[in-house]
Amino acid sequence: MPIDRSAADTFIWSTARLVDRHRYELLLADGAAAPVIEALRGYRNSDGGFGHGLEPDLRCPGSQPPPTLYALEILNEADAADDELARDARAWVAQVAGPDGVLPFVLPGFESYPHAPWFEPGPGGIGTLGLAAACHAGGVADDEWLERATEWCWRTIETADEPGGYWLKYACAFLDAVPDDERARAAISSLAARVDTADVAPVGGIEGEALRPLDLSPRPGSRSRGLIGDAEVQRHLDLVESEQQEDGGWTFDWRAWSPAQTTEWRGNVTIRALVWLRDNGRL
Repeated sequence: MPIDRSAADTFIWSTARLVDRHRYELLLADGAAAPVIEALRGYRNSDGGFGHGLEPDLRCPGSQPPPTLYALEILNEADAADDELARDARAWVAQVAGPDGVLPFVLPGFESYPHAPWFEPGPGGIGTLGLAAACHAGGVADDEWLERATEWCWRTIETADEPGGYWLKYACAFLDAVPDDERARAAISSLAARVDTADVAPVGGIEGEALRPLDLSPRPGSRSRGLIGDAEVQRHLDLVESEQQEDGGWTFDWRAWSPAQTTEWRGNVTIRALVWLRDNGRL
């Protein structure tokens, strides 16, 4: 099904927040990286972490692991993993991590601000996998926190009995990015024996909410494609093509709990859909 790029353009410019408009220009219209980096500064705190609703489901101003992960992923898109913002964010992560390198899922202080109901204090496995993945994807080396976190990530990936949806997403991101190719491919093979990807990664949220092949392995040629068959990827690409809405954007399948959250996520997932289609030869 052909994609209406003109409608997608209109949706982004009429709906997406500033940082996502600049991301759209960078990723899909040969735009510059500098405006993306400058837009991120508005979400940064003096301690180096990120907050202020950069993660649309967590709207407290204080620094938190989820928006800091989001920021590092965006800085990687901008080829800015060595920018001051990224260095300060990694320093903040090291400060709040435990001795084993693990961060809590969310830090105290968010409770009195609007947030999605699934944000509750708890173990930080998902966020730690994601942050380690983002640092490795950015080519970070000689980072003491990352060394500790990487060893923890290896242990949990190689021993987890029943990997869940978002855990699996960030485990795949870690295994795609970590430098040890041989060990990463062995871990992918081990996960393939433990995970049924035919009904990919239900996450236990609202009915129908699940992670799908491109959530786990967005780029062709990546190690994580050893977990996902090509036929599954092609079916998911067909579905993504069919899901463009009448207003030109895409939407999401997790809970919509506020108008602002819904609008902000739609800008993000519209960019995600277009990048998936482009990277996999459909755009």
